[in-house]
Amino acid sequence: MGSCANLIVICLLICLASEQINAQARWLNAHATYYGADQNPTSLGGACGYDNTFHAGFGVNTAAVSGALFRSGEACGACYQVMCNFKLDPKWCLRRALVTVTATNFCPPNNNGGWCDGPRHHFDMSMPAFFRMARRGDEGIVPVLYRRVACKRNGGVRFTLKGQSNFNMVMFSNVGGSGDIKNAWIRGSRSRRWVQMHRNWGANWQSSVDLRNQALSFRLRLVDAKFLNFYNVVPSSWNFGQTFSSAAQFT
Repeated sequence: MGSCANLIVICLLICLASEQINAQARWLNAHATYYGADQNPTSLGGACGYDNTFHAGFGVNTAAVSGALFRSGEACGACYQVMCNFKLDPKWCLRRALVTVTATNFCPPNNNGGWCDGPRHHFDMSMPAFFRMARRGDEGIVPVLYRRVACKRNGGVRFTLKGQSNFNMVMFSNVGGSGDIKNAWIRGSRSRRWVQMHRNWGANWQSSVDLRNQALSFRLRLVDAKFLNFYNVVPSSWNFGQTFSSAAQFT
């Protein structure tokens, strides 16, 4: 009976997650601005902690999202298809122009009626992404429609090792599927036990076990309830600061 009950709970969780993703797939209203022209788009990792958006596998099509979308960092790595709302702003919007962006940063509220104040949905996009859907000119903000979409990545999931001594922090990037990570676990080659990790900030997850001189395996579960195991993706010779890529990827 216990096994059946557990199976029912797992099925319910998967169904609820699927319903959430399907609901998010509907087109929703928002507004969009863009980062300043003098900013290097490769460095727009911001509040998610991606050191370089090319190194993370995201390129230049990135966005900082308002708190209603950021979800305290859970949205890091999520993909959104954004379309300038031509019906509302035909002067500045390009007709039927779509761009897919990855959430890599947080657009903070100013608590004074700003576009990123709650409960508004807002995208502060990189300049290259913004002008794929809007005309160049003096207009700095446009109405948009957006929806959640699956992330299509080149290559496998990437693991960047940070921290020191027995404080292990790992940045997960280039994640396909829904792109946003719900739970993470780590395991050293000397143990059969998976240790649950905790989000430190953004895309950085931590554990307090000393796993130096061990090959490392990871288990990731996404917001859409899909999960993958990445066995021995990091060799025992690893050092802090290195990035390793898996052949496995979410679809």
